[in-house]
Amino acid sequence: MSVPPAAARLRRLHPDAVLGFFGALLFTVGTYGLADIPRNDSALSDLGLAPLTYGHGKTLAWLIFWCGAALMVIAWVRIGRALYQRTCTLDLRGARWTVIAWAAPMVVAIPVFSRDVYAYLGQAMLLAQGFDPYHDGPAHHPGPIVDSMAQIWAPTTSPYSPAFLLIVRGVVGVAGENVWLGVLLMRLVLLIGLILCLWALPVLAARFGASTRTALWLVLLNPMLLGHLVAGAHLELLMMGLLAAGIAVAVTGRPAGGLVILGLAASIKITAAIAVPFVVWIWLDQLRRQRLVRPAERIGVFAATAVIPAAVFGVFTLLLGLGVGWINGLSWASRIINPFTIPTLAGHVVTYIAAPWQVWNLQEVLPVTRAIGQVVLVVLLVWLWWRFRADSRTAVAGAAWAMLALLLLEPSTLPWYYVWTLVPAVAFDLPLWTRRIVVGVSVYFLIVFQPDDSILFYKPVETLIAVALAALAAVSLGTADPLRLHRVRNWAFARTPAPAAPPSAAPPPPVSSDA
Repeated sequence: MSVPPAAARLRRLHPDAVLGFFGALLFTVGTYGLADIPRNDSALSDLGLAPLTYGHGKTLAWLIFWCGAALMVIAWVRIGRALYQRTCTLDLRGARWTVIAWAAPMVVAIPVFSRDVYAYLGQAMLLAQGFDPYHDGPAHHPGPIVDSMAQIWAPTTSPYSPAFLLIVRGVVGVAGENVWLGVLLMRLVLLIGLILCLWALPVLAARFGASTRTALWLVLLNPMLLGHLVAGAHLELLMMGLLAAGIAVAVTGRPAGGLVILGLAASIKITAAIAVPFVVWIWLDQLRRQRLVRPAERIGVFAATAVIPAAVFGVFTLLLGLGVGWINGLSWASRIINPFTIPTLAGHVVTYIAAPWQVWNLQEVLPVTRAIGQVVLVVLLVWLWWRFRADSRTAVAGAAWAMLALLLLEPSTLPWYYVWTLVPAVAFDLPLWTRRIVVGVSVYFLIVFQPDDSILFYKPVETLIAVALAALAAVSLGTADPLRLHRVRNWAFARTPAPAAPPSAAPPPPVSSDA
């Protein structure tokens, strides 16, 4: 008997991929009660969804959201464990479709974990109204977009690179003051980065003999990444896609093309430029494999590596016509204070230790620790660039370490920033302990940054719960059921054995007919 095609396709679906998809659906539904809803807007009331935002409705949304997040984490860990144990039946094509399936519901989610997407639209609306966002804050043009953004950023100037401002200017040119349409269009633009990663990460992994499926699992199936970059709608998704594409093109024999793409990535967010100097070693390695490289060629490679991305950045700067004012906007990041960079953590520690003898305000200590961090960062980046010069493989490793150093030593960081480091890291077969760190840190960040943009990492009880759950997820990556919950299940659902039947009585002896 033949199986219907639809039923055959259903049988081929990976159970953990399906589990994660349902988790993403629940996650998205929950955002309508918990996330960063546009302010002074009646859309949810008009749709009859306003009860989800208060009272018992909000409690229900909380349960739905975190159940969805938990299902995604469970599915992610199970797939990762199967990949490590080489028992995963999900092929590369299936892994790509799984990423798309998990991300698809989040396209219509309420912006979650952050109100940055409203800030993007606010900066672009300012530009559309004839202001200079590098000198004027969004508060200069009041309206529904400014109402919806985090008010701490309303008077600040833009830190965004020229290409990104041009893109967002196009979005508000279509959406106008319609916040909902603006967020949707912004997400669709940023999803270009996800599509680029779906292509580039397997290419980068295959170039150096790493697992292409693990590359997608490590980065794109990460619930923290999907939650923050897709549902949260952050520009880093587009930058990350271009970063991955630039490195992939460079290591596959087209370093000049890779530099053009990396220049575009830096034009989206300047931190992508951290990978550019390492292309020098990739390019020289490819030339050395063909012939003896002359000194003049070396000089040409160094010059081209500097000039090509700078020219791309310069073109977008000229198109925007506002100069390099974004440099001033970078200083506003110092307003972000969390203990996830070494200089800021050191500032907290110094003030706590000195408290019995000297009362120091954290705002007085941070400039010192952050300045020291900047000096150390510059020295470390130069050392990493020179240390990882042997060949293409070591250059990619150097880029990964440089990105990690930047995130650890810059004045401030946010959880989704750490995903950048994983882009070049997919070129290597990471050991289990490294994967466990990625899982643990990702789950921790997913919990302590709440969907309404609040934070828990200064609350001891909630932080301990987050640490415990993150540790459980990390351990589960290599060990199925580390809590031995199967024993409880077996005990709770064990069937009581039926009593044995009594032995049948022996038949009476036959009576003799002679009796």
